[in-house]
Amino acid sequence: MVLFSHPTGNANVRQAALGLARAGLLGEFWTSLSYREPRVLGRLLPGAVNRQLRRRSYPAELAPHLRTVPFRELGRLLAPRAGLRSLVRHERGPFSVDAVYRSLDRAVARRVAEGKFDTVYAYEDGAEFTFRAAGEHGMLRVYDLPIGYWRAAREILQEEAQRLPEWAATLAGNRDSAQKTDRKDAELAQADLVLAASSFTLKTLSHAPQFSAPVVVLPYGAPTPATAFAPTQPRETKGHLRALFVGGLSQRKGLSYLFDALRSLRGAATLTVIGNRGQASCDALDRELRDIRWIPSCPHSQVLEEMARHDVFVFPSLFEGFGLVLLEAMAMGLPIITTAHTAGPDLITDGIEGWIVPIRSSAAIAEKLLLLRNEPARLRAMSEAAAARARTFTWEHYGDSVAACVSSAVNCR
Repeated sequence: MVLFSHPTGNANVRQAALGLARAGLLGEFWTSLSYREPRVLGRLLPGAVNRQLRRRSYPAELAPHLRTVPFRELGRLLAPRAGLRSLVRHERGPFSVDAVYRSLDRAVARRVAEGKFDTVYAYEDGAEFTFRAAGEHGMLRVYDLPIGYWRAAREILQEEAQRLPEWAATLAGNRDSAQKTDRKDAELAQADLVLAASSFTLKTLSHAPQFSAPVVVLPYGAPTPATAFAPTQPRETKGHLRALFVGGLSQRKGLSYLFDALRSLRGAATLTVIGNRGQASCDALDRELRDIRWIPSCPHSQVLEEMARHDVFVFPSLFEGFGLVLLEAMAMGLPIITTAHTAGPDLITDGIEGWIVPIRSSAAIAEKLLLLRNEPARLRAMSEAAAARARTFTWEHYGDSVAACVSSAVNCR
């Protein structure tokens, strides 16, 4: 039986847990919050708080397996709304993301010590104590690495901070302490099996010293037809192209190059950006956001609706693990323009469902946008190809693949 843990239960996390549950392998799923909206309380809570909590609702199939450690995660969600941002300060705050991960990790490690499981499954930044306890009990340790290895990231992002110092404040990973990166290495060194979502993540592990565990690449899934939206408008450019970006507003996502590309097109394309700008002050980002349509936050269903209203999805990330929004955009019929530092090469054939462009190349982004704007037939063909390709990546297949990998590793032991 598998003891599975993750603090926030992202889409890929839920699907991995569901796959393990379907295979009869899931013992317990430890997380921070599991929210079932009470009728009265749901009406009393502020709308934004209620929406945030609803994201922590889990499928009924997982309910029997759920165990929660809510204190620090509730603090993380509520402290900024109370104006207490120092409590969520990077690494140091008692309600920081790191504190949430480590609190859950310690709780799971205590559960491991009871010796009721044969496998633990944990994610980066939340596995150190769990893996240590599991090693003492001879348990299989499965490590899910959702983004590329930190040393590879640091190399690229420190270079980026030197290239564009006005954007450096948004590169939070460059501020990770030695203690945090040492923990990442300790987790990786203890893993018996590593699951990565993209070939790029696998490639970055070549930077990891003394690492020899097997790695399996398992791409994520796309929204199913039941949750997908048909385009609300014909994809005809009518003088300008509607481009969309979704993601955290950090230079790690290559934002400055996207803004430069749009500016060079002189109105031939419009841009909508959906994403939270984070806590770091960045004048360069603030200036850019004033000139475009910016949606700081919205429910996932609205993100999909926005995708259906646009013509092309641009995701010029410098360093990524997968980029789930790429598959979501493709499912909505959007060609994608992205880099080889994402799951893009695993998802598309260059020039068919979209394009792979070099990192840091505003010119390449602008060139592809102009092609789609000037060639409506190409836009329609790529839109259809993107939607068809997305249908080959299902969440059910991802969950089943996770279960099959874990089962195989258990049997080998």
